[in-house]
Amino acid sequence: MRILLPTGTATAPTVRKAAEGHDAEVVVTGEIASFLTPHQLLALVRKGSYDLVLVSGMCSASFDAVERETGIPVYRGPRHAADLPLVLPLLPDVTLSRTVPADDFLAARKAEEASWRLGACEEAAEPDLLLRGVKIGGGSRIKVLAEIMDAHREPDLRARVEDFFSRGADIVDLGFGFDATPEEVDRCFRQVQNLEGPLSVDTQDPALIRAALFRADLVLSLHEGNIPAVGAEVAACGAAAVVVPDTAGLRANLAAARAAGISCLIADPLLQPIGSGLLGSLAAVREAKDLGVPLFFGAGNAVELLDADSIGANAVLAGLAREAGAAVIFTSEHSDKTQGSVREMRRATEMMALLGDRPYPKDLGISLLVLKEKRRRREPPLSYTREEHSIPMPREIEYDSCGHFRIGIEGDEIVAVHHGTAIRGKRWQDILHTLIVEGRVSRLDHAAYLGMELYRAGLAIRFGRSFEQDGEF
Repeated sequence: MRILLPTGTATAPTVRKAAEGHDAEVVVTGEIASFLTPHQLLALVRKGSYDLVLVSGMCSASFDAVERETGIPVYRGPRHAADLPLVLPLLPDVTLSRTVPADDFLAARKAEEASWRLGACEEAAEPDLLLRGVKIGGGSRIKVLAEIMDAHREPDLRARVEDFFSRGADIVDLGFGFDATPEEVDRCFRQVQNLEGPLSVDTQDPALIRAALFRADLVLSLHEGNIPAVGAEVAACGAAAVVVPDTAGLRANLAAARAAGISCLIADPLLQPIGSGLLGSLAAVREAKDLGVPLFFGAGNAVELLDADSIGANAVLAGLAREAGAAVIFTSEHSDKTQGSVREMRRATEMMALLGDRPYPKDLGISLLVLKEKRRRREPPLSYTREEHSIPMPREIEYDSCGHFRIGIEGDEIVAVHHGTAIRGKRWQDILHTLIVEGRVSRLDHAAYLGMELYRAGLAIRFGRSFEQDGEF
């Protein structure tokens, strides 16, 4: 298969290197590969004999007319020439996109394949137990249990539960402190009783457990102190239970729970935070595999008590949970620093489910890389004949006669307020375009400033950070 690779002067050496060993012709069409025009490409195709054309993924022009006139398919290559060695070996077995850059297209395709594999594995798994149709243990994916602490104080509990489910929680846990009353527990579970997903109650108080049993699918946590008081009632309503060691130990408390008639049991060896016995508790988790029941892995306790970004911590703990054979992993979003942990932990458990017989959780089609790159791109250096040093911006700015803006974020939208009108949207460039089209900005320096602040607001939403106009990000 003969491939035409149009490129620019700057990237030509990289493209030629990538084309070695392939039946491909590299043609330099100008200084910048992405400036290729349909007219230029048509002339090139007519000069040679090709089966396929791979243009830069950065090209913005449409090459549909070239395809119609020549019958030769024109696909988008990767946005960066450095990624060509990853794309060329796939041709012609893989059909690329005519509109989406090859690196994005292949990543999306790999993610779709990963999603399919996850679904197939989950469907085939034989669980140890079911919670409202959700498989627990038995080779199924580790299930994410997300806790809402002090549920009785939540102003809109139903919305919070629905949000956790929408972001990947398999089970939502309603936690209650010792100041909660049975009436408050009852009220909370009635607010969410008609939701489809499994719910758990998190308290050791028998009276509070009892108040939740009309809807709770899972009880956290039972031990020798409360099993005599409420064990039989838990069994009677068919709820599952997480059993903790307390002073009697896991084995003894599991036996007591079985004696009370509870058939669906999960063992929680109690994972400790770093500095308080994490390593020792991991050993206890490993030993608990011999208890013959699904295991509970309390990752949220370790992440909440660690001043580090939650993304990597959640990934590592999910990996440890997999090696330990855990069936349920606990996470929370109690503090600002752990916001997003539900989605992160769900992705982490999916990565571990895709691991299979691989030695490492990498190249799975999905990842938890958010700020760092998997692979740095080595692009050719910039080419120029002269240079000028920038001129310092004046301390005193000249105000735009069109007026000033107040920029902020509301939920997942960026908002720019101008003369009492809020212009809102999910993309910073859409808002900036609107401001320019509507004549709300008249100075270039003001437009540049607005672009910078709107972009920073978009980053704040993307990374779950607070945003302050003119403040540090």
